[in-house]
Amino acid sequence: MGELKTFTIEQPPPLEGGGQLDCLEIGYRSWGRLDAGAGNAVLVCPALTGDSDLESWWPGLLGPGRALDPNTDFIVCPDVLGGSGATSGPRSYKRSGRRWQQHFPAVSVRDMVGVQQLLLERLGVRRLKLVIGGSLGGMQALEWAVGRPEKVEAATVIAAPPAQSAWARAFNHVQRRALQAHDDIELARMIAMLSYRHWDNIDARFGDSEQHLHSAEAWLDYHGKALKARFDPTSYSRLMAAMDSHDAGRGRGGWRAALAGTHTAVQIIAITSDLLYPPRDQQQLADVLPAARLDWLDVPQGHDAFLIEQDLVECLVSDFRRQLADPARPLPKTCP
Repeated sequence: MGELKTFTIEQPPPLEGGGQLDCLEIGYRSWGRLDAGAGNAVLVCPALTGDSDLESWWPGLLGPGRALDPNTDFIVCPDVLGGSGATSGPRSYKRSGRRWQQHFPAVSVRDMVGVQQLLLERLGVRRLKLVIGGSLGGMQALEWAVGRPEKVEAATVIAAPPAQSAWARAFNHVQRRALQAHDDIELARMIAMLSYRHWDNIDARFGDSEQHLHSAEAWLDYHGKALKARFDPTSYSRLMAAMDSHDAGRGRGGWRAALAGTHTAVQIIAITSDLLYPPRDQQQLADVLPAARLDWLDVPQGHDAFLIEQDLVECLVSDFRRQLADPARPLPKTCP
């Protein structure tokens, strides 16, 4: 079991937006051991409300013989900068002894990756064998491939765009209004859940229900209350803003030019029913990245399918890793 560990950086570098932390706490969990060449590390980047406890939210990918194998990989999963975990965020304390709360500075996907690099350097990792993530985690994985290609052999980017779309920003804007105007993280989460699933999935689960306890309304209420119990509202707002500022091409001549110059091997996993980041977003990545492999999750759940259909994701990632080891290997015909 991955034990939560933390360390402190006393004088962290400034953030991309100009903000400055007086110290930086980085929390992470790891599985397996770093090999003698320090080149078997795999970095797992959590999604918006995910954390370092990979065993709790992606257990289908972790284990002997699976895509993330602690017998051969040194697997590292950090808590994200600005979130509600053990890495610095609004709940963290300043040197003064007071919590940052709403004064915690703005963070970006590039800041998150910078913190991850500080962690990996502390752990002695020279180069990543793979970086992988979905949604916000996929944005981080893409940023590694584009911004630090010398540090990454391969990346798996799941359900994430080259740059945040106006459509996705609109969903986040409505959630922020729920937080700013009503201090209601439950409502914000319910809005998000509607973007994370597809109507076919909701209708199939709840369309014939006559009991409120088993209705779509109750399902939304449950997820709203569950997030309120475990996640800080300011963290939620900061991480949504980080997603909204995501652009792999910022300062690099635009995302098309930036991706075209990226020769890291990138697996793109797109979800056919994704309403938040529809297939066009992943197709754009595949069309521009020189060393891209595009795989499809043809499932009805929508954006959250990368968390739900773990057997399928595991199959695709495992095959990608086998193909990296043997480039002549054909693509799989099916994944169960």
